[in-house]
Amino acid sequence: MIITLRSILFYFGFALWTFLWGSVVLLFVLLPRGPRSWACGFWGRVSVYWLRWACGVRFRVTGEENIPKCPCVIVANHQSALETLLLWVIFRRISYVLKKELFQIPVFGWALRLSWPIGIDRRQGKRAMVQVLEEGKERLTAGFHVLIFPEGTRHPCGEVGEFSNTAAGLAVRARVQLLPVALNAGCFWPRDDWRKRPGIVEIRIAPPIMPGDDKAGVLTAKAHAWISQAVAQMDGGSAAPPPRPGA
Repeated sequence: MIITLRSILFYFGFALWTFLWGSVVLLFVLLPRGPRSWACGFWGRVSVYWLRWACGVRFRVTGEENIPKCPCVIVANHQSALETLLLWVIFRRISYVLKKELFQIPVFGWALRLSWPIGIDRRQGKRAMVQVLEEGKERLTAGFHVLIFPEGTRHPCGEVGEFSNTAAGLAVRARVQLLPVALNAGCFWPRDDWRKRPGIVEIRIAPPIMPGDDKAGVLTAKAHAWISQAVAQMDGGSAAPPPRPGA
């Protein structure tokens, strides 16, 4: 009962904050991309701290020192909408690859465009991948990290699905590092339950992988292996840290 009430409180405040933020941030449309990105990230950071206060959901980051100083391609597992908020707290200049349908949401979708995301139609398959490669390189050149959820859909707590090669393909094409990130956000913000469960979300950041001479499929396999092992450890497995990708 307490979890239900706290979740209702969270959604009430979250909806109010999102409407207010979306209405104000539209005023940033004439500003450069840097301030626009900051404004969108500020929405995510406030939302995360509101979630902590309302529902007792906190987070802990391991490996933050592994984040490259130069723009990179971030590849993360996907269990929950919470990952979008959390990663905006950690990475301040970030461009998400997301479903373009989100842009159609009144106020929120309009404001979301200001963060310079890459909106794709997943039904287009190969065309969508080409779009990510082209627009992703543009974002990286402009100094933005590019975040891709290679599973394409959310998975339950403790599970990691198959990865597409899109993130690794972008890293290879742009000659930038691939940064694996593992989270267990779905254990606290489940994909099939609107209630939020208190606890500590684990966010583990691997040492980045430089493409070198590896093909996209090889890089994808390295990232998938590291993330899978890290997620398994978060759910009660060994406390030892996962090995360096490709080690």
